[in-house]
Amino acid sequence: MNKKSKMKNIFIFLGMILGIAVFATSCGDSKKVNLTGNEKENEKIMEAGNVKEIYFAGGCFWGTEHLFQQVRGVVGTEVGYANGNIKNPTYEQVISHTTGFTEAVKVKYDADQVDLKLLIDLFFKSIDPTTLNRQGNDVGDNYRSGIYFTDNTTASVVKSEVEKLSKNYAKPVVVETITLKNFYKAEDYHQDYLDKNPGGYCHIEPGLFEEARKANPPKKSDVKYQKQDKKVLKQKLTAEQYKVTQENDTERPFQNEYWDETREGIYVDITTGEPLFISTDKFESGCGWPSFSKPISQKLIDEKVDNSIGMTRTEVRSKTGDAHLGHVFDDGPKDKGGLRYCINSASLKFIPKAEMEKKGYGDYISLLNKK
Repeated sequence: MNKKSKMKNIFIFLGMILGIAVFATSCGDSKKVNLTGNEKENEKIMEAGNVKEIYFAGGCFWGTEHLFQQVRGVVGTEVGYANGNIKNPTYEQVISHTTGFTEAVKVKYDADQVDLKLLIDLFFKSIDPTTLNRQGNDVGDNYRSGIYFTDNTTASVVKSEVEKLSKNYAKPVVVETITLKNFYKAEDYHQDYLDKNPGGYCHIEPGLFEEARKANPPKKSDVKYQKQDKKVLKQKLTAEQYKVTQENDTERPFQNEYWDETREGIYVDITTGEPLFISTDKFESGCGWPSFSKPISQKLIDEKVDNSIGMTRTEVRSKTGDAHLGHVFDDGPKDKGGLRYCINSASLKFIPKAEMEKKGYGDYISLLNKK
């Protein structure tokens, strides 16, 4: 090898090292995203097909809400006060036992994913349905048990299921099953209380939360995208795609497939085919890799602390495929949320809008129209 060739190889090697450094530090520090309760609910509702609502009162609403949040198919919850006799009650008024309200949880669920009967069954496991105006250490009419509905079809299911479950008890069941008269959202500090305060008071046995998580597993036929075995991936992927997704490698900036891709379409996980990003969230950041303001849904990715190369960053991985995608930084466009998901092209496959229907991504075309 002559001197000129040696120098060229040295420059290429230095360029690769510089590229990785730019990927790590070019545009700012990393930042983990925390969605609010409403944002998480909106995500789930967007993906749900047949959303209905039901209201459960079973003692302290902190635990009852947390219970239903564990169930696959529940797309939103909100704690509040049901069936009282004044408008816009405060917590202090409700616990005074003078307003007629009971602590309740509004549960929004996708009826195509979870059966209302399953929700009622879990609810009965969380309470003593034969005790009036008391659950655990909480005593008073504001802790009475009830299931409240807003339509005749739901009423029929609730009454029938409660009648069936009542046969399992020697004492009379005192759970109210009546039409919802009114419901007022509780103060913000009550919302998602046990998520924010894991050690907070709860009358429900912790084991029931785990049971709720497992109560409605997805059917195999519903699992469209699955993690692939590494042996399969080694045959399926290019050497670079494998190194990036499975060995946390980084491709070169400005020398990858999608850094300057501007067509409309969807970006999917190269290892599973699962949709991750859409073109309307892609922007030019100048870093030399595809940059997105957000994923299609936060639940599609995992974000992990990465202390490699002598600095702290937030790594982004696909949740289903567990493939390394890149990192997230907080130097993105302010009008798009301020985040920059800096993603390796080698982790992605781009499907142009014209091909999305044919390749099974037709349900996502509507997202491209929301600019």
